[in-house]
Amino acid sequence: MFEQAFRNIDDVLWKEAGCTTELDYTEQTSWLLFLKYLDGLEQDKEAEAALEGRMYFYILDKPYRWAEWAAPRGKDGTRDHNRAMTGDDLRDFVNQKLFPYLHGFTQKASGPNTIEYKIGQIFGEIKNKIQSGYNLREIIDHIDELRFRSQTEKHELSALYEEKIKRMGNAGRNGGEYYTPRPLIRAMVRVVKPRIGERIRDDACGSAGFFCESYDYMRDPGNAPGNAALPSGSGPANQEIGVPRELTTSDLKTLQERTFYGQEKKSLAYVIAIMNMILHGIETPNILHTNTLAENLADIQEKDRVDVVLANPPFGGKERKEVQQNFPIRTGETAFLFLQRFIKVLKAGGRAGVVIKNTFLSNTDNASVSLRRLLLESCNLYTVLDCPGGTFQGAGVKTVVLFFEKGAPTRKVWYYQLDPGRNLGKTNPLNDADLAEFVDLQKTLADSPKSWTVDMAGIDTTTFDLSVKNPNGGEAVIHRTPQVIMDEIAALDAESAEVLETIRGLL
Repeated sequence: MFEQAFRNIDDVLWKEAGCTTELDYTEQTSWLLFLKYLDGLEQDKEAEAALEGRMYFYILDKPYRWAEWAAPRGKDGTRDHNRAMTGDDLRDFVNQKLFPYLHGFTQKASGPNTIEYKIGQIFGEIKNKIQSGYNLREIIDHIDELRFRSQTEKHELSALYEEKIKRMGNAGRNGGEYYTPRPLIRAMVRVVKPRIGERIRDDACGSAGFFCESYDYMRDPGNAPGNAALPSGSGPANQEIGVPRELTTSDLKTLQERTFYGQEKKSLAYVIAIMNMILHGIETPNILHTNTLAENLADIQEKDRVDVVLANPPFGGKERKEVQQNFPIRTGETAFLFLQRFIKVLKAGGRAGVVIKNTFLSNTDNASVSLRRLLLESCNLYTVLDCPGGTFQGAGVKTVVLFFEKGAPTRKVWYYQLDPGRNLGKTNPLNDADLAEFVDLQKTLADSPKSWTVDMAGIDTTTFDLSVKNPNGGEAVIHRTPQVIMDEIAALDAESAEVLETIRGLL
């Protein structure tokens, strides 16, 4: 039912002149889903308060609740079509009354981590692009059929929403900014091994894929705290966490409220991140809509530091001079600024998995060299995953994933060169099986035809070059001499001339 409802919604949006891409489809579906979710949440809280003999005060005034303007019902609980607005009346209500009212919550909220503040932020940043009130009515009716009160329903809806985000990511460059392939995220989470009770940050969280996958990973009872200590030495991923135990109510509350902390600059990604986390079961995500890089690195205090960073920061972007002033290593490359922040925001012993352009490993400009030196001297860079071209749809650059632990310098780096044995693309994307060997070998940092270890004692301290050079990989490349190449060209030319002469004789 859910899958068909999503298809029906996309079919209606296709008719809208203002909705031309998968980005628009996802954005418009998201704000309607959010209001439907909010209505269900408030009804549940009212019922809970009644059982406890308390009064519940709704966040939204009555005229602006889903059950009033979007899907009014009669006393028997069935849809009251006579009260349901449609056409121009519905469109004008949404544009002129609903959105301004909801945007006003930014001023009313007691703080940025409240659901009231998030309501204000969402509806201050996006606009209703569904300009036909009849199309809007049809979409609302489809949304109203969806139920996500139970965990089973939320799980099914979250899977569909993830698929929607994936299609958006494949739709073009802008969409790709918000989407990191989920198999890669899952592999990164399994290497870093976040545990309940730890705080996790992603200050360029996009659609919150790292948070959602970490949440699913930690809800597995085998990953509850107290099962086993993380090993020390060559990275935290050298052994699996031990005997599982059931999660307590306290564990679940910690996961909900005190685990995930994110920031996102772009309004569409911010809305999608919040909706994605809600559908995964996190009611009030700790995500702020802000430009992380505008914050001065010197302002980070001990209380701000976290246990885990998982991120795929935007690369290729350029930041203004005044933003660069916030960082000790000044550069216009956004990914390099984010990496400095990630190192700074980690606690001693904190660990990270960060996607970055592979040119970071070998660039010779001052910023790149200084940043590599900072990373190697202040952190244990224990693993580098080299990803093939096509891992990120439409990105046009190769990437690596850096896994590091803060607090001790790097002695050895274990490299793994990912080779799925095929060209990656839209119709042939990265999958979990492609990364299975990497995750398995990484536990022991074992050498193989695709993996090797480099001792940092031999590194060139003028460049700190970390280039991926597989000493075990495949056959040696034989470089032909210029004379051999010229002889081959001459032979091909002679062959071509002979073929042309034959054809001429046939004319």
